[in-house]
Amino acid sequence: MALNNLTALTSPLSQLQLSQLQQAMADFTPVQTAWVSGYLAGVSQAPATAQTSTGQSLTILYGSQTGNSKGVAEQLADQAAAKGLTFRLVSMADYKVKSIKDESHLLIVVSTNGEGEAPDDAIDLHQFLVTKKAPKLENLKFAVLGLGDSSYEFFCQTGKDFEQRISALGAEIILERLDADVDYEQVTQAWFDQALAKVEETLEKGGASAVPAAVSAVPAAANKYDKHKPFSASLISSQKITGDKSAKDVSHIEIDLEGSDLTYSAGDALGVWFENDEAVVDALIAKLGLSAEKQIQLEDRNITLKKALTADFELTGTHPAFVEAYAELTNNAQLLKLAEDKNALRDFANNHQIIDIVTADGNEAVTEDNFTALLRRISPRLYSIASSQSEVDQEVHLTVGAVTFENAQGDLRGGGASTFLSHRIEEGAAVKVFIEDNHNFRLPADPDTAVIMVGPGTGIAPFRAFMQERDAADASGKNWLLFGEQTFNEDFLYQTEWQAHLKSGLLSRLDLAFSRDQAEKIYVQDRLKENAAEVYQWLEDGAHFYVCGDANRMAKDVHNTLIEIISEQGKKSPEQAKENLNELRKAKRYQRDVY
Repeated sequence: MALNNLTALTSPLSQLQLSQLQQAMADFTPVQTAWVSGYLAGVSQAPATAQTSTGQSLTILYGSQTGNSKGVAEQLADQAAAKGLTFRLVSMADYKVKSIKDESHLLIVVSTNGEGEAPDDAIDLHQFLVTKKAPKLENLKFAVLGLGDSSYEFFCQTGKDFEQRISALGAEIILERLDADVDYEQVTQAWFDQALAKVEETLEKGGASAVPAAVSAVPAAANKYDKHKPFSASLISSQKITGDKSAKDVSHIEIDLEGSDLTYSAGDALGVWFENDEAVVDALIAKLGLSAEKQIQLEDRNITLKKALTADFELTGTHPAFVEAYAELTNNAQLLKLAEDKNALRDFANNHQIIDIVTADGNEAVTEDNFTALLRRISPRLYSIASSQSEVDQEVHLTVGAVTFENAQGDLRGGGASTFLSHRIEEGAAVKVFIEDNHNFRLPADPDTAVIMVGPGTGIAPFRAFMQERDAADASGKNWLLFGEQTFNEDFLYQTEWQAHLKSGLLSRLDLAFSRDQAEKIYVQDRLKENAAEVYQWLEDGAHFYVCGDANRMAKDVHNTLIEIISEQGKKSPEQAKENLNELRKAKRYQRDVY
């Protein structure tokens, strides 16, 4: 009987349960429906540890900071389901590290943060594999897909670490590791095909199989729009919220989601597809002496060079491989020499846009086709959502800092997505968006729980959403915000809102750190130190601690300050304090949304 023909009279479900089930499955593909059917059958019939009768099955394990690895793992799971493979899809955040000894086949998808660090949800397993407690894994067959950005020195380091550590424990590598760059979607499919073929080839046959009950993620999103099928929303408004004298250009962005049925939770991110600045595209084409109307082929479509450079290729973010390839194509002596020094090459690429690397002279060998072959495909930008749907309904708000600078020649350059949202599109214009779930950055389930929020600069965004959410829920837990920027008069983002929250009592405490308002610079970590006793007492009383913003400096400084506070106030050694903070992270009482 078709699901839409069922009623509460013909099923064991209540009408409410049936309606919820019908709504949840409305947009499932046949593969997803089959997967969920098997999962539910496994839950109802199989013991919690059920595997194939041979004791072998596949686990797809992912570690993700911004959602990319999760999305790739879900695609891999979809294809495993289509092949009829028995598998689990599990976030490393939910994985019991000791259970790795029971795995027979493991496919790992993991990203790398900043300076070669594991994403937050992969830290436990990453660390466990180098301890004396790590088991021998002679019966495990595995492969690793790493995601990273070649602009960074430690490209895909976490994937490399996992492969080395698991292999050292005796496991067999069944497929060469893939180190995928920012444009990873161009290369993952071939790896999927090979990895699943190797799994099929090496799985022992025999016996009926059951889907393990401990599957922690279904390869389907609640929203019908995603990265590959974004919703065409419209811009409601873009308003600058820093002062005229500020060194920062920060805007409050409001986007209309009406008609999308998109839902999000406080802590989630909005993915935004953008177009490059038309003026930059025109200048780049002219500088290279190419034809704007020349047709080039992208997959199964033909498109003009101008349209491709506007919407399909990355022009604002450069990477070392482009500089090297362009140097070889044009035989540019200066760039060829630069490419000999990997560190200098990386710094150069990180501080120059494509238009500032190409030259007006000596590019006779450059054509529309070979030039675009050097470029990365454009990728959406993720922004922490600055609103709660309990407050704004079918809207989504962002806090966007526009990236602008002058190049060596004095030409103004801007970030691709940030200037698109804040300066280059008019109210009512279309914006292609999707929701990126962030299950690792959530308010406490108990509304009585206190929270401490550290969000300097645009890191304030999710905490605006947190307060709207707690206000709508009449949450009784205390709320403490630490915010920092350069100056009080020019850079106090959402000042009137925070003051109103203080007056109403929703915000229990507000500590500010404006670095340029006095001779000695003061940052949020300094405010934490000044209030060390109170911070420690809040944590001892069960508070959750959140950090959002810059990963490379601020988040590291806050992390180290927390260790100092726990050590000093709790009379613990630095090692004990680190372990204490690690336990808070495992309990999801210490969460970070850093970039």
